[in-house]
Amino acid sequence: MNTELLKEAIRKELPDLLRTDPGLRAYILELTRQEYAGREETQDRFYQLLAELRRDREEQNRKWEEQNHKWEANQAEQNHKWEANQQELLRLHEAIMAQAQKHDRSIGALGSRWGLQSEKAFRDALAGILEKNFDVQVLNVNEYDDQGEVFGRPDQVELDVIIKNGLLLICELKSSIDKAGMYIFERKARFYEKRHGRQANRLIVISPMIDARARKVAERLGIETFGDSILVETL
Repeated sequence: MNTELLKEAIRKELPDLLRTDPGLRAYILELTRQEYAGREETQDRFYQLLAELRRDREEQNRKWEEQNHKWEANQAEQNHKWEANQQELLRLHEAIMAQAQKHDRSIGALGSRWGLQSEKAFRDALAGILEKNFDVQVLNVNEYDDQGEVFGRPDQVELDVIIKNGLLLICELKSSIDKAGMYIFERKARFYEKRHGRQANRLIVISPMIDARARKVAERLGIETFGDSILVETL
């Protein structure tokens, strides 16, 4: 019998022989044992693969969480920068608008001086800024000086008063003021103090056009001067 016929006979008969002949089956198993892994070795390899898969998954999760933390931190930083930029843009916008309004008031002061705009409208604009910035009410007081203490003859005396936290501030809000006007304001303030029996804590003049000689008078009389309401830092 040649080799091929022998192989063919083995293939055909071997399954039945293995089922019916325990000795042959044991012999074949022992003969081929080195060609395949045993149960324990297979289980060990299986558990090893599971452990490797578990480590790989944990490593992937760790990397994902690390990347997620980096993304969140970067996003928070970007949000912070965006908010800071927005705040800076808002601050610049407000500063530009405040400067533009200041220029408008300076033009308005010229208009008031030449009769193109009422003095009252200009005064109301300055008072409005004080009320907005310091949450106060600027009271326009108009009282009659029957003794002529201010103008040398009986007349109406008009001035602005702010009362805040128990303090009395007397103000002059005008489009322009000269040396004589500064003296008149000081007399109006003393008239008010005498009439109400109370001394003012501060005397304030706000005007974009203050004569240089008027400033010297103000310094001598203890009167604070400002070119615009937005320049007043505290009340």
